Amino acid sequence: MSSNGETLSEKPKGVDADSFPGPIKPTGTSYVSSGLSNGDPHSKKTKSEASVSSGLIKPSGKTGVSSGLSIGVPNSKNPDCTKTGVSLGVRGKAAVSSRAKGKAIVSAKAVEVMSFKDVKFGAHGCELRFRLIHLWEARNVVTKTLIGLEMFLIDQEETVIQGFIPAGRIDTYLPHMKVGGIYRLNSFYGSNNKTLYRVAEPSVTITFSSYSVLSDLEDSSVCFPEDRFRFHGYEEFDAACDLRRDLYDYVGHIKLVNGQVLNDSLVLDDAEIASSRRVLLHVQTHDGPVMKLYLWDKAASDFSGKFKASGGAASVILVTTLNPKRFGGVLTLSSMTSSRVFLDSDVQATRDYLTWLNSNMDVADIVSAEVVTKTETVTIGELFSYMKQEAAKVAWFECIATVGDVVHGSRWYYIGCGVCHTKATKGPTTLMCKKCGKSDIVGVAQYLAKISVYDNDDQACFVLLGDAGQELTGKKASELVDSYFEANENMGDDHLVPVPQALINTIGQTRKFIVKVSTHNLTGKTQSLTVTKVLIPEDPEIEGNVENVTIPDAQKTLQNGIAEDGPSTRFEESGGERVKRTADNVEAEDSKRAKCG
Repeated sequence: MSSNGETLSEKPKGVDADSFPGPIKPTGTSYVSSGLSNGDPHSKKTKSEASVSSGLIKPSGKTGVSSGLSIGVPNSKNPDCTKTGVSLGVRGKAAVSSRAKGKAIVSAKAVEVMSFKDVKFGAHGCELRFRLIHLWEARNVVTKTLIGLEMFLIDQEETVIQGFIPAGRIDTYLPHMKVGGIYRLNSFYGSNNKTLYRVAEPSVTITFSSYSVLSDLEDSSVCFPEDRFRFHGYEEFDAACDLRRDLYDYVGHIKLVNGQVLNDSLVLDDAEIASSRRVLLHVQTHDGPVMKLYLWDKAASDFSGKFKASGGAASVILVTTLNPKRFGGVLTLSSMTSSRVFLDSDVQATRDYLTWLNSNMDVADIVSAEVVTKTETVTIGELFSYMKQEAAKVAWFECIATVGDVVHGSRWYYIGCGVCHTKATKGPTTLMCKKCGKSDIVGVAQYLAKISVYDNDDQACFVLLGDAGQELTGKKASELVDSYFEANENMGDDHLVPVPQALINTIGQTRKFIVKVSTHNLTGKTQSLTVTKVLIPEDPEIEGNVENVTIPDAQKTLQNGIAEDGPSTRFEESGGERVKRTADNVEAEDSKRAKCG
């Protein structure tokens, strides 16, 4: 694992950093801290209770556990170990088992201990000993149904492996586990590790089975590392961009926080973070390129809390399991549900980097805070050329263009969930949201309007999605729809609301559009490009430059765009609400996350 840039970290706090002779290498570097802990998981060395990303699950009831009993392998039909280790007589508290409904299971039988590297696919009846590094919820991406708990586990041989507790067994084990605790697990199943967004190198996952017995490991003479990191630098992240493979860790220093330079007056807006669900950082490792780093949801709130606790003085950041993506042709790192955030003195890796940073401020300042990565600006012609490339991928671009016309004769909005903005579906008596998993929601009108745009040389059909329409018109779609029906009370819900004047008034305006080149653009299904954000051009001379261009046949462009879209742009009846079919594939996160582009 050291070949992938893994790093072992010592206790999170309370240990002085060793002198740091040079910069941390993004890859190929492994180091073990000198203060590894092997103690009682209930000692003061363990500083945090088990926390689960996206909200800790509240167990439905406590499970009674006896204490002071020596635990071995329970009697079961599980196969014997395929690979045995050393039999160790270590005291542990009474164990809990799913099959025993949380009751203590006692046995004096000696057991064989298996290391993580020897775990293979299939059932195992032997024992694992490990430290719990981290755990988080695994949910269905569509229904949000809880699937189980995923975990980072590390054994005495410094091997990190992914663990999994199915949803039906969480209440049995979670009340007896906490981050940093050292445990023994008797009987388990080796499941195939996932290939997408993999967080650990082994090809198997430790799954708690119905025969599994978990207990605290006490009085062990074996040292268990506190953590292990797999660092990547700019080049490695760039090579792995958009592949959705292994998720690696990043360490570097902060240049900007939500566009603000680090200084004593920097204040984070909690309301804005809660609303946008993200924090945008510009970061740099040593004298390398500056990158955008998006922290989402829990990672964003964790950063905000830690940053405020530092008095706004934190300058070094380490984030685990990041997904490298390319927005507008620019490399961007994005946190995942499994991501953790560490600042300045939290772990040895950040302390080492801080030592280097304090000794190399001249190197760190080579790239000024104002020179940051931006979404690539392209012309309409360049957009079309990019879409024809064989190596083209989903990406975001900036495009400065002028509105030539607005499509008429079809709906310019859809009815979405009032919480996540995903297209609502019609139930027997209510509107439902597949994304939120709710059967009774409040439907809110969201923009989905087609406009024709042009620049100096070309023309295109853009689709205004969600907040982008409001940014162009200055009006919410829901306000315009409500206003129309208030003035026309005799109209039914299925009435076609004409294009509002607010949209028509945008004709002739020049704006900077953040557009998404989607999969359907790359497959040739449609040339219409989705707009996720609208900005006013920074150069005031742009308006004058475009005015001299002959306005193309905008209505023809719109008609061509509609024809090219085929079934994906037709509308369907749904209980009086005609909703755009493609909204099924439009996630609110696409709109929200691209807004920062």
